[in-house]
Amino acid sequence: QVQLVESGGGLVQAGGSLRLSCSASGRTFSTYAMGWFLQAPGNERDFVSAIRWSGGSAYYADSVKGRFTISRDNAKNTAYLQMNSLKPEDTAVYYCASRSDRLMSSTLPNFRAYDYWGQGTQVTVSS
Repeated sequence: QVQLVESGGGLVQAGGSLRLSCSASGRTFSTYAMGWFLQAPGNERDFVSAIRWSGGSAYYADSVKGRFTISRDNAKNTAYLQMNSLKPEDTAVYYCASRSDRLMSSTLPNFRAYDYWGQGTQVTVSS
């Protein structure tokens, strides 16, 4: 079992920045790929970003490329999502998730491929 807890959400003006953190406990964090997803009311969870266990490979949705950066610190069992140049359309609940790093990279954007989820943190971007 892996327990995930997100933090760092909040209210920010358009153009501002936030850094989300995902603290993990349980099984060895460093063997898991980590992902970030967002969910707006009435929508499914959409892929934002993912990172392999080594931190050497990162993946982004087109909508956040160049604005968001994913990273991880395996020594601290924590993953991060640095969000810059935020837009009102980024407003959503953000979830971190983890899954085995052995799966193909092509499955990283699929929320159904993840086994463990945090409780989510609200990000609201005002115009």
